[in-house]
Amino acid sequence: MRARSRREFLRVASGATAGMASWLALGRAPAFAQKRELTFLSWNHFVPKSDDELRKQAEAFGKQAGVTVRVDTIAHLQLDAKFAAEAQSQSGHDMIRTHGAVPFVYENALADVGDLVDKLGKQYGGWYPFAAEIGQTGSGWRAVPWFWISFPATYNQAHFKKAGLETPRTWAELLKHGKILKKQGNPVGIPISHCSDTHSTYWSVAWSYGAKVLEADGKTPAINSDKTAEVVEWYKELFKEAMEPEVLSWDDASNNRFILSGKGSWIHNPISPYNAALANKQPIADDINHHNSPAGPAGTHSGPPILGLAIWKFSKNVELAKEFIQFLYRKENFDAWIVASNAFNHPPLRHFADHPIWARNPKFAMLPKEAEFAHARGWPGKPNDAVGRVESNYVLADMVAKAVGGMPTKRAMEWAQDQVARAVKGQLKA
Repeated sequence: MRARSRREFLRVASGATAGMASWLALGRAPAFAQKRELTFLSWNHFVPKSDDELRKQAEAFGKQAGVTVRVDTIAHLQLDAKFAAEAQSQSGHDMIRTHGAVPFVYENALADVGDLVDKLGKQYGGWYPFAAEIGQTGSGWRAVPWFWISFPATYNQAHFKKAGLETPRTWAELLKHGKILKKQGNPVGIPISHCSDTHSTYWSVAWSYGAKVLEADGKTPAINSDKTAEVVEWYKELFKEAMEPEVLSWDDASNNRFILSGKGSWIHNPISPYNAALANKQPIADDINHHNSPAGPAGTHSGPPILGLAIWKFSKNVELAKEFIQFLYRKENFDAWIVASNAFNHPPLRHFADHPIWARNPKFAMLPKEAEFAHARGWPGKPNDAVGRVESNYVLADMVAKAVGGMPTKRAMEWAQDQVARAVKGQLKA
């Protein structure tokens, strides 16, 4: 018995030694000794200091809660593929940064956050309706509105002054001014390509002309109309007379580079190029300014990006994720995050909207006004899965690209109408 006991001891001891060696080789402690980890998948913010502040706050929450919070960021156009993979495998991050119709696309895969939405809304003066709409699906709240990005005009004051022009109040005026500016050597720029900025501008222009993609019921295609024809014809003339062919291949940073190069005179874009010029101490920062998004025959409308925070149902940290979200919404934390973004991040809660940063810089003073005419994509209906499909397949961008490439406007609209109908059928089958 004594001999067998000695052999047992040696076997167990050697196993423990081998196990310790493997832990050391892996560079991490055994599972039972690991600290609990909360993971969050977000984007590479266009103002990098905003991500720095987010990670700083994540670390502070982690210390307070006795956990590790890992914030992973990737290029925003890669997020959709990553979301699909995580939803399919039922594994990955605990939290995700949503955009557009993502909460509707993954309605059955995301945890309900209605309790959190109600609590934060009551605490901070209520949600802006257009921002709140992106999180409330038919079965409940699937995302907490996080922030929206105003989509004004960004322009070079020196080029407009040289041409003797005021800033355009309407899209028709932009076309008129753009022709003059292009002849001067300073064209305007709106993407007609597979990038998210194309969505923001198309919805804004279309609504301003009274055009729609879907009827108010959210399932009847409405793109084939006289109003849409006006929009497409406007794009065709702007492309030919006021822009350059490169807009057909722009990504979301191209318009920034265009205005910062000194050549471009006007873009429809958030304040990120101005912030980049300030951060890099570029002299052109003095010439860059902003004005509200132009109007059309149907008034002023804007389709800004509206982003949210969602939690996967498969997460083992749903309650911890909710605690982290509440931490991010503490007024001192949200205010610090607005400052880090230099006014890029707009709060969806009314009590956060009076931050002094918008009054401090005259070039930011008009930005909060964008909330007065903002809508969630899909308006006059609510956002839904079909809207997500239309955007992820770049139907609107391709319709315009086909038209500027020579396809008759009516045929381009008929093609888009069919694509929208297919998106709706996909939604109804889901």
